[in-house]
Amino acid sequence: MSMSSGGPSGPQRQRSRNMSRAITMRTDGFSGEEPGDFIESELVPPSLAPIVPILRAANEIEEDNPRVAYLCRFTAFEKAHTMDPNSSGRGVRQFKTYLLHRLEKDEQETKRRLASTDAKEIQRFYEQYCRENLEEGLNMKKPDEMARCYQIASVLYDVLKTVTPEKSHYSEFDQYAKGVEKEKASFSHYNILPLNISGPRQPVMEIPEIKAAVDLLRRMESLPTPTLDMTTVPEETDGPVVRDLLDWLWQTFGFQKGNVENQKEHLILLLANIDMRESGTVDQGGRQNHVIHSNTVKHLMNKVFQNYISWCRYLHEESNIKIPTDASTQQPELLYIGLYLLIWGEASNVRFMPECLCYIFHHMARDLYAIISDRKEGSFDPPFRREGSDDAFLQLVIQPIYSVIHNEATMSKKGTVSHSKWRNYDDLNEYFWSKKCFKQLGWPMNPASDFFGDPTKTKDDIERHDRPISRRRMSKTNFVEIRTFLHLFRSFDRMWAFFILALQAMIIIAWSPSGSLSAIFDPTVFRNVMTIFITASFLNFLQATLEIILNWKAWSSLVCSQMMRHVLKFVVSIGWLIILPVTYSSSIQNPTGLVKFFSNWINFQSQSIYNFAVALYMLPNIFSALFFIFLPIRRALERSNSRIVRFLLWWTQPKLYVARGMYEDTCSLLKYTTFWILLLICKLAFSYYVEISPLVGPTKIIMFLGRGTYEWHEFFPYLQHNLGVVFTIWAPIVMVYFMDTQIWYAIFSTICGGVNGAFSRLGEIRTLGMLRSRFEAIPKAFGKHLVPRHGSQSKRREREEDKKLHIDKFSDIWNAFIISMRDEDLISNRERDLLIVPSSVGDTTVFQWPPFLLASKIPIALDMAKSVKKRDEELHKRIKQDPYTYYAVIECYETLLNILYSLTEETSDKKVVDRIRDSLDDSIRRQSLVKEFRLDELPQLSDKFNKLLILLLRTEQEEHDTIRTQIANLLQDIMEIITQDIMKNGQGILKDENRNNQLFANLNLDSIKDEAWREKCVRLQLLLTTKESAIYVPTNLEARRRITFFANSLFMKMPRAPQVRNMMSFSVLTPYYKEEVLFSNDDLHEKNEDGISILFYLRKIYPDEWNNCLERIKFKPKDEDSLKLRVDEIAPWASYRGQTLTRTVRGMMYYRRALEIQCIQDRIDIAQLDRQRTTVSYQEGASIVDMALAIADIKFTYVVSCQVYGMQKMSKDVKDKACYLNILSLMITYPSLRIAYIDEVEAPTRNGMTEKTYYSVLVKGMGEKYDEEIYRIKLPGRPTDIGEGKPENQNHAIIFTRGEALQAIDMNQDNYLEEAFKMRNVLEEFGSENYGKSKPTILGLREHIFTGSVSSLAWFMSNQETSFVTIGQRVLANPLKVRFHYGHPDIFDRLFHITRGGISKASKTINLSEDIFSGFNSTMREGNITHHEYMQVGKGRDVGMNQISSFEAKVANGNGEQTLSRDIYRLGRRFDFYRMLSFYFTTVGFYFSSMVTVITVYVFLYGRLYLVMSGLEKSIFLDPRIQDNMKTLESALASQSVFQLGLLLVLPMVMEVGLEKGFRTALGEFVIMQLQLASVFFTFQLGTKTHYYGRTILHGGAKYRPTGRGFVVYHAKFAENYRMYSRSHFVKGLELLILLVVYLAYGKSYRSSRLYLFVTFSIWFLVASWLFAPFIFNPSCFEWQKTVDDWTDWRKWMGNRGGIGMSVDQSWEAWWTSEQEHLKKTSIRAFLLEIILSLRFLIYQYGIVYHLNIARRSTSILVYGLSWLVMLTVLVVLKMVSIGRQKFGTDLQLMFRILKGLLFLGFVSVMAVLFVVCNLTISDVFACILGFLPTGWCILLIGQACSPVIRKTTLWESIRELGRAYDNIMGLVLFLPIGFLSWFPFVSEFQTRLLFNQAFSRGLQISRILAGQKDIGDIE
Repeated sequence: MSMSSGGPSGPQRQRSRNMSRAITMRTDGFSGEEPGDFIESELVPPSLAPIVPILRAANEIEEDNPRVAYLCRFTAFEKAHTMDPNSSGRGVRQFKTYLLHRLEKDEQETKRRLASTDAKEIQRFYEQYCRENLEEGLNMKKPDEMARCYQIASVLYDVLKTVTPEKSHYSEFDQYAKGVEKEKASFSHYNILPLNISGPRQPVMEIPEIKAAVDLLRRMESLPTPTLDMTTVPEETDGPVVRDLLDWLWQTFGFQKGNVENQKEHLILLLANIDMRESGTVDQGGRQNHVIHSNTVKHLMNKVFQNYISWCRYLHEESNIKIPTDASTQQPELLYIGLYLLIWGEASNVRFMPECLCYIFHHMARDLYAIISDRKEGSFDPPFRREGSDDAFLQLVIQPIYSVIHNEATMSKKGTVSHSKWRNYDDLNEYFWSKKCFKQLGWPMNPASDFFGDPTKTKDDIERHDRPISRRRMSKTNFVEIRTFLHLFRSFDRMWAFFILALQAMIIIAWSPSGSLSAIFDPTVFRNVMTIFITASFLNFLQATLEIILNWKAWSSLVCSQMMRHVLKFVVSIGWLIILPVTYSSSIQNPTGLVKFFSNWINFQSQSIYNFAVALYMLPNIFSALFFIFLPIRRALERSNSRIVRFLLWWTQPKLYVARGMYEDTCSLLKYTTFWILLLICKLAFSYYVEISPLVGPTKIIMFLGRGTYEWHEFFPYLQHNLGVVFTIWAPIVMVYFMDTQIWYAIFSTICGGVNGAFSRLGEIRTLGMLRSRFEAIPKAFGKHLVPRHGSQSKRREREEDKKLHIDKFSDIWNAFIISMRDEDLISNRERDLLIVPSSVGDTTVFQWPPFLLASKIPIALDMAKSVKKRDEELHKRIKQDPYTYYAVIECYETLLNILYSLTEETSDKKVVDRIRDSLDDSIRRQSLVKEFRLDELPQLSDKFNKLLILLLRTEQEEHDTIRTQIANLLQDIMEIITQDIMKNGQGILKDENRNNQLFANLNLDSIKDEAWREKCVRLQLLLTTKESAIYVPTNLEARRRITFFANSLFMKMPRAPQVRNMMSFSVLTPYYKEEVLFSNDDLHEKNEDGISILFYLRKIYPDEWNNCLERIKFKPKDEDSLKLRVDEIAPWASYRGQTLTRTVRGMMYYRRALEIQCIQDRIDIAQLDRQRTTVSYQEGASIVDMALAIADIKFTYVVSCQVYGMQKMSKDVKDKACYLNILSLMITYPSLRIAYIDEVEAPTRNGMTEKTYYSVLVKGMGEKYDEEIYRIKLPGRPTDIGEGKPENQNHAIIFTRGEALQAIDMNQDNYLEEAFKMRNVLEEFGSENYGKSKPTILGLREHIFTGSVSSLAWFMSNQETSFVTIGQRVLANPLKVRFHYGHPDIFDRLFHITRGGISKASKTINLSEDIFSGFNSTMREGNITHHEYMQVGKGRDVGMNQISSFEAKVANGNGEQTLSRDIYRLGRRFDFYRMLSFYFTTVGFYFSSMVTVITVYVFLYGRLYLVMSGLEKSIFLDPRIQDNMKTLESALASQSVFQLGLLLVLPMVMEVGLEKGFRTALGEFVIMQLQLASVFFTFQLGTKTHYYGRTILHGGAKYRPTGRGFVVYHAKFAENYRMYSRSHFVKGLELLILLVVYLAYGKSYRSSRLYLFVTFSIWFLVASWLFAPFIFNPSCFEWQKTVDDWTDWRKWMGNRGGIGMSVDQSWEAWWTSEQEHLKKTSIRAFLLEIILSLRFLIYQYGIVYHLNIARRSTSILVYGLSWLVMLTVLVVLKMVSIGRQKFGTDLQLMFRILKGLLFLGFVSVMAVLFVVCNLTISDVFACILGFLPTGWCILLIGQACSPVIRKTTLWESIRELGRAYDNIMGLVLFLPIGFLSWFPFVSEFQTRLLFNQAFSRGLQISRILAGQKDIGDIE
């Protein structure tokens, strides 16, 4: 690089470059071609971040001076080499190589323009640039532009210093450059508030509340000064480092500067927004000198420190928030708030531990008070400081705690290790619920404390370091999550006790001689019923035992009093377990009836001791019931921190910080108590009369039949009373008894939700007809709810002005809504014109309604006019009969006059129009219109006017004489028709003797250029020409749904909207990982295996929207390739119909757009009011629009947490890079969008090693191609290494959100502009007085599932989800009060939740369903969760079978983990009884009931198997004594079949559709769903829920399952379906199939087929669903070619051997191994249970061998022994063949063939002997197969369970081959029906119709889609 004499010496520069090249030259780095696609400044590795501004400056000035741009890049290269000379950082070597190539190229190509040397070139360019951009453009550019210019100027000066060799040559620029640097600092990057920017003040900084908040923070008087650590202060800083209170805290406590700036803006916005709400709109005139009200600071203090104060009281610690007595300002309060926010902002993962933050704040607040209270000292040494670093707080406080969390997470091995072996977030946080944390941890925190014990190190490891540390690892805290179903009993013991005791009592009563309920009055029966208390004592003992056993590993964390409580409860329960049976046995002598029982209480002496024992036993429950009645007392007692109260409640309530006093108000209590009392009455009555009572009679007969005839070897032949038979009959009934409450809940919640929805006015407007009929009332409803009330207006005056104001505002909002739907391509241009309210509203005497209401009214009115011949009254009456006809006539008439007047220029012409108008008005006044006018000629006039309008609209900006003439001629024709044809006396009107020229010779066509005038013409033309009714406008179903819902919601109950400035500020947070952002050209046109591209698919799914899109972009494609030319417009259209980030961002940014529109409306109102008072607006000089934008800025923030944005930016992967560029494009499109990401910087350390550092970074879009970093906050480590991905992603970004509310939005969501207008109303719910003291902390919103139209499956899923998010959550919130947070659109009270652990929980695995735990947490911390249905948010759902199953599996996994969690335990224990029932049946109870449903089928069938195989069923059925009770027994046997259909669970769906669409529609949809096999789908998903819920509780293995959420019309391979459903459905389905076959085969001789079908029909349906649903709902599954391909793929997959690197979809062995992963880490309990359950498969062989003909009816045990000999022989022979194949298969092929031949001959010989000698039959052979196959499966399951032992032996190979054989058999059984049906083409067509019926109804030709056929016709 030869430099001229003016530059640095050539050799030195050359050496530098050669050295760089030697280090960095690599050919695998960035290619030289990359800048064609990417900007090199965006390729910089994070460790070289300081050179980014230099490269950006080079890009900016490239066009102005390429040579200077080259010098900038050279300087960047030099700096990069200085920073990392060894290129050890990640990506550094590749980047330097790329930059070197670029420099070599630019050195040759660039030329100097301003001077002869590079030094002079840069100097002159620097002067020129500063003069043009910094001096001349200072007052012309926006702050963002000025910041960029100062940045470039600063870079240019650095380059100048680098290029110029001697300082003397550039010293003249030094002073100027210092000024530039100073100004540059004042133009620093900002987020919302430009706090440091000089120059013209921005509108946002002119808002009085913002100015007041800034001034308040900058009041620094009387604060002592911290001694500065100059290493953290920039050298060039001349001004004061400490500008405000947060800067003072920064210097005092060592926070990071990025954190300080972030929280500074956060605090200012909180103060300003709260103050706006507190002050309202009063005192408009005095806002220039506005100050923050003291109540504002108090309110914020209360919100932020409510949890801290509560924590201090709980621990009986004095709060350290102390205000100095001499404090006259709000400075101390702001310092405490600022301190907490700074701690929270830098806490990283510790934010999930709110009481840990309280502990840190508690001690730092004490230090703060010590500093501010000692005002004698002028300065002080800060308590936190690290030399040369600005992250002292992070390193000294957060890092040690993070290390503990990280070590525990490492111990968990990503959540796969048992929960009991590591501490999660809850365990670590609950350590701070005990006072011992103060003693053990201390302050500064003691690193030798047990809390910091490293679980990954042994004691010896710890002692090897500097000094031995005597500490033990901390145990679990308060609770241990152990994998057992007993958690369900432990958490909900009161419910199980109630059901068990009720069952016992009902059986005793039913068993009585009379069998009626009145039998309880019988003394003997009543005495027997009293035994329920003995059962209760046993259950109490079980509960006390479980409390000790399950919590054993947390025992050491309990305080002494809690240990004593558990031990005493255990001892007392043992005491009662002894006392009650003993006293009962002694009281048997004296039975008492119910009446006598109560009367005898008067005389204590005559009462038995058992009754006294029972009374004493029940005493605590009686007290509890009394407290239940007096709720306020109980709530106060439980929430009390008084030591006396705690002592009194010590027995009943464990000492916990959360879940205290969770009782609702009396009204809510009465509602949900009534709900459950009615439900339980119905349930128990049904159970008694339908399930229990009918069984008693047959059971008694069976018990006294005597011993039956056994057909097998019975081990207990003398078992009395046929107890085995009784058990098999009663077991499924008892299980149904425990499960059917779930179905009763479904029925009652449906009724309750329906009634609730009806009273909420849901579905009042559900069709376009209803909309039209009520449209007149909509503006009034709009004004009532969406127009703010101005505090200064009187109500009377408001009513007077309401009509005009509300209609104007309604038309603005309505038009914005309609235009947004046009922009979204839901409606066409014509439909938009028909739906819009004209902007020229007010030009007529009637309101100008949207044309769709007035369409066809003019033609109808013309027909009326023609038919009326006699009187005006008749015409008037007929026109006024339909108000819209009247409006249309008046508007048409007045608009026509308006147009005629605007066209006429000559006075004489205007007089003609005047005469006609006067004549008409006069006729109307005299009611002689019909007599004086020929109204049947009006259609002719209408046609002429239509032609005139067409001509006027066709006229362009330039005037054409021909068109002018045509217009004149038309006007002349119109006048002649009016005066001669229509008017009977109009001949003289056109005569004018003074006229010098022709009529309408001079026209005024200037109006044509006016947009509003042209809009008027378009509207008039629509009114005149639209003859068909607009009842079907809009035609798009989604547009109709949105319009009707918006209109309907205006009539629902909602708070009145405040002005935007007075509304609650809020943020939206969306977590994003690697999902689709925007479809690329390749994505859209890439064809799948069926030849379908996404774009083709979408065009067929949404044909009308596609046509609307083409109309909007004015493009007519000729072929497929022509679409690629307009990909920039088509890609967004497609992306808005997928589940992409682009769709979500567009939807959420509607909030911003809505606020801008509403704020402008509010500002106009304020301006009008101010003018009426002759005062000025509070913001002089700023336009209304600018101020509206400023207020929208401070009210709404949208942050997308793109976790891997930094990685995508640096990635070479094309998809990742495209994601980065699309996200950048979104930031540039939406300037207020913010992206937060985790930046990973790998840089060399001082010792030469590389170190990874992590940062939370917030960026925004800058200019047209860059992102700009706003805040960078260092993290203690990678946050996502600790917990679940999504909550960790949310948590790192939550510090960048603003406002008092926070909406959690997921990646598959959408929003609508019309719904965004209602956000002000929703936020008012937080302060609503309707909730009393229990203000909402989470506002639930309804969702609309927008993926329902894709396929039948999507429709099923959409209906299921819709019923949950509407009627389901409606009932949960009211009356049941157990709604929690289920994800996405809920709005959080942000300050409440950020001080209590955040908006989700994140512990690995246990918090897999992270969202609902936030609801649990909110409820336990005295929060209130509500649900609101007047606003909705869009949501996408999975649309393919495998996607849906993955989602269901994830939810079932999550519920399994919830069952084990402390949250479920605490809520289940601390809720009152009825609320606990609601909680159980709406969370884990639903999944447990689903599992019980399936287990009931197993119990029923295995019971039948026992009866039929043992021969007992035959002996009972043929016994004449049972014949009379046969009917009762049959109905009892079949009673459970009703419940397995699960159809009742569809009830909520039908009710909600009925409410919102009408019950006729609901019934139709229900029938169609059944025809489309919805029952098959829901039955299949029942299996999914059961499998994953049960497996999670037993073995773990819960994990996040990405579902993709893409468009699914592809065909899944048979092998893929087999892998997915083999163990969850196919194995279980085949087991049930064998059970049914055996039951059918061995009982048909004595049982009617009708009874068999009646009993087993629902089970056959279940089996068919589980075996074939994945194939029925798999597109093209029955297409012959696909079937052949699937078979080939299946055989290949089964045959592939496993090995290293083989994935599960490549090899059966790899998949088979992965399917056993859960067994490797399972507990010993689950291992034993797995083995015990496996033994059930042995019963088949045991039963069948005794029924073989060869057995000759022998019942000897030898028969069974011989069968095992046969089984073992078969296994040995198979092993011999396997060994032979290995030994001789390759080298001794002949030997192997001989071996196989001998074995075959031996087999044939043995079979021949058996057939001839032993009377073996063909049926015996099939029976043996049926018996031995399950035995082999049992051996296989036991082998898999014992794999750690068996793997060490040679048997493992045999187990694996046995597994392969079974999978081959199962695959063949499943494939045969598919292959057979594939022979028939109509089956495939039927399946296509079945799957895509919804798409068909919208004009989708799915068969062509699946065939991938396209032509030009499709394009057009």
